[in-house]
Amino acid sequence: MNVNGKRKRPNPNKSGPRPRRPPLRLDATVPISERSTAPGSPAPRWVGAGALPPYNQPALKLLIVGCGRVGSQLAAEMDRAGHEVVIIDRDPNQFSRAASRGVLTNDFKGNQVVGNGTDADVLRRAGVEDADGFVAVTEGDNRNIMASQIAKHIFKVPRVVARIYDPERAEAYEKLGLHTICPTIEGAKAIEKTLLEKK
Repeated sequence: MNVNGKRKRPNPNKSGPRPRRPPLRLDATVPISERSTAPGSPAPRWVGAGALPPYNQPALKLLIVGCGRVGSQLAAEMDRAGHEVVIIDRDPNQFSRAASRGVLTNDFKGNQVVGNGTDADVLRRAGVEDADGFVAVTEGDNRNIMASQIAKHIFKVPRVVARIYDPERAEAYEKLGLHTICPTIEGAKAIEKTLLEKK
């Protein structure tokens, strides 16, 4: 559907093929100290993850590196919300594992790319040059940092998020301008909050 000359995301309640969408820039960040991960919610949590853009707004083009439980869940949820998703993993078996868990099923409209998310050629093939958001959620901090730095500094992706387990490294890279999610900190905070809540 075209609105004011721009192609918009169609109403999800109407059937029909989904058109290609122009990029949309996320316009907010949340400091690491203010983030939380609620039980059952995908991680990392994007700004506005609980209030996705209305059907008549352009959708995001997202690249996700790492098709583990977090990456595949995030890909599936963003795809269901109408965003354009490409998920990358160097192990092709990860995609079938995600499908067997009922996450990346036949309903998934995004693309799956086999390759190393720290390889610039692989990222180009996945469409990083047109991406609005980039998420690195492999099992290794080093790979996540490297992939995110490539996306941010070489390809100038406007919104980059890296999962980093090491709290000190997460804080250090946050200060350098890299948006980080640290499950170690977020998990400890969630457990502490649960323990201290009054019944």
